[in-house]
Amino acid sequence: MTRSLLALAFVVPLIAAAPAFAQESDMRPKIHVTGEGEVRVAPDTALVTLSVLKEAATAREAMDENNAAMAAVIAALKEEGIEAKDLQTSGLSINPQYVYPDGKNGEDKPRITGYQVTNTLSVRVRDIEKVGAVLDRAVSLGVNQGGNIVFTNDDPASVLGEARKKAVEDAMAKARELAEAAGAEVGKVLRITESGGTPPPMPMMKAARMEAMVASAPVPVEAGENAYRVNVNVTFELLQN
Repeated sequence: MTRSLLALAFVVPLIAAAPAFAQESDMRPKIHVTGEGEVRVAPDTALVTLSVLKEAATAREAMDENNAAMAAVIAALKEEGIEAKDLQTSGLSINPQYVYPDGKNGEDKPRITGYQVTNTLSVRVRDIEKVGAVLDRAVSLGVNQGGNIVFTNDDPASVLGEARKKAVEDAMAKARELAEAAGAEVGKVLRITESGGTPPPMPMMKAARMEAMVASAPVPVEAGENAYRVNVNVTFELLQN
């Protein structure tokens, strides 16, 4: 009885390890290829960064001036149809301003001369045609920094699905071409993995002071297209003729 149990104890691990061993020893000829798929689509959403910078003798004065200007900007954006859920404060800073000794100004140590307050607002504009008007009105009401714009798509799932299909088709075409050149045929898919799927950002304006835009007409904005790219790595069985 004891010998039978010992024999069974050795057999069970061997049976459990059999599938893993068979997988590791799979010596079938294979071919590995990378397929690329790209779909271009017009963006339907713009992410805009707007900042109000105010300077005053005290932090309280600078904050009060900034609050009044930013409140006017937010109210105007809502009048333009921007919903509250698409407005988000993304930064607030209070910085003292100094004058430093330079040997000529009579200062013997750094001295605070005032305060600078910056409030930054991230805005999601879901109507691309409104981006220029939003920028123009915001600048007129006190926005004097920002202007960085990134065009994106609110729901790119269907576009990415199309890009995946193109990537797989590209991988299959490459595999057939390589196999034909080698005098073989492509068999079944053994493994497939995906990478990519994120469009490159498309900033239209870099952060900068925007006073020069105040007197201009609504800002001309071109959204262009977003490119969604997907790569797939596919392993095929290679059948010898």
